[in-house]
Amino acid sequence: MKVSGFTFVKNAIKYGYPVVESITSILPVVDEMIVVLGDSEDDTNNLIATIGSDKIKIIHSVWDDRLREGGKVLAAETDKAIAATASNSDWLFYIQADEVVHEKYYGTITTAMNQYKDDAKVEGLLFNYHHFYGSYKYIGDGRRWYSKEIRIIRNNKKIKSYLDAQGFRWEDNRKLQVKLIDAYIYHYGWVRNPVTMNKKTEDFGKLWAGEAGNTVKTDTERKEVQFDYSKIDSVRLFKETHPAVMRELVAKENWNFDIDVKNKNFKNLKHRILYFIQEAFGWRPFEYSNYKKI
Repeated sequence: MKVSGFTFVKNAIKYGYPVVESITSILPVVDEMIVVLGDSEDDTNNLIATIGSDKIKIIHSVWDDRLREGGKVLAAETDKAIAATASNSDWLFYIQADEVVHEKYYGTITTAMNQYKDDAKVEGLLFNYHHFYGSYKYIGDGRRWYSKEIRIIRNNKKIKSYLDAQGFRWEDNRKLQVKLIDAYIYHYGWVRNPVTMNKKTEDFGKLWAGEAGNTVKTDTERKEVQFDYSKIDSVRLFKETHPAVMRELVAKENWNFDIDVKNKNFKNLKHRILYFIQEAFGWRPFEYSNYKKI
């Protein structure tokens, strides 16, 4: 069995992406790792070079500003990475620059890829998610977070990144048929120094707002502006271990964010009821899914 990993990244240092940890976390379960490097304004290219693995294959790219609206440029960069993967790979393992795989799941992931390798009905593998928020000690657990997403796809170049690169679909827009595996993706996209988080949030607003994003403040104007992490509906304490590759970053957390996990701030009664059902029965009714579980 051959597996290709793939990802894309731009301005990882500027926006505080744990991209080295992200890539390093899946190297043990892939045979090659495609990294599409965007036209960064910082030293991201040299940062990736510090990983020093002969599995890594670099593709240099320039982001197309015409694809800003709706985050389409993120899907375009993902598709570049897919196109560069080896033609003889059985599976393609996608990891975003703020996602990490815990080493305790390596066996589960490899077993699932072997189990379904020759089952053509299985077009992808579905992972559970931990979405860290505000601090490495909290997980967002309200309805704003997706609980599952596809991260391993069959090697078929007709499978494309969907919308803003959260998941995948066939090029004719058909959803992939997937198997859920007992493994988690650790998503650290909402854990950064509050100043860095504010800068990232404002700048990435350009990707979804198109030309409207041009009103974003300059770096000088927002130099010390901090992101307000308190505006969240629900979090819970994370009581397990972080992936080994993340332990140094976790230890370096240099800002304070404390919140009463019992204090819930749902936007309406519907979300409060749905959260109660989720906590009581482990079921998330009416959750959107960009896949078909089989």
